[in-house]
Amino acid sequence: MNVLLIGANGTLGRAVHTALRERGHRVVTASRKDADIQVDITDPGSVRAMYDEIGARAAADPATAVDALAVAAGSTPWRPLDRLTTEEVREGLEGKAVSQIELVRQGIHRLPAHASYTLVTGVLAREPLLTGSVASLVNGAVEAFVRAAAIELPGRQRINAVSPTVFVESLDVYGDTFAGFDAVPVARAAHAYVKSVEGHRTGQIFRIE
Repeated sequence: MNVLLIGANGTLGRAVHTALRERGHRVVTASRKDADIQVDITDPGSVRAMYDEIGARAAADPATAVDALAVAAGSTPWRPLDRLTTEEVREGLEGKAVSQIELVRQGIHRLPAHASYTLVTGVLAREPLLTGSVASLVNGAVEAFVRAAAIELPGRQRINAVSPTVFVESLDVYGDTFAGFDAVPVARAAHAYVKSVEGHRTGQIFRIE
């Protein structure tokens, strides 16, 4: 399959890229920088331009048509609730929820009838942490969207989300924040992307913990 991977430069994105390529998939990367296609997923116009470019490539060479979209990007602010601003809440929603919804919303009529979408959430949807209220909000919103969108997508399009806990590879940065959590190798989360892309399930949240 041809997989469009959003956010291939981070810890998770690199692992997903490797896992998909090892399975024989052709991966096209899209990020703000250092990618095959430049995109800012918080900007609907940039998302539209990305789909335009993908469509133009497929028109020139049908073998490059995208079969699946996978997202390994998204950011949210970490702030104490009593210091959290309205703007920061909006930034969190735009950075990880609205942006992923926009990728699906625009992709519905731009990707083929068999296409799949794999979004990313996280453990804070079910295990809240101090200063992580926006992350919990956003992750929960994405998971609710996945379940709802699964019954509305046209044709045979599918949608799932991968919801990992903290990664072993990230403990040096986030270990204190996730004290007491069982860390997992990032490769386990990457395997869930493979399951979503290659499988037949839809509306699922693949929890990695």
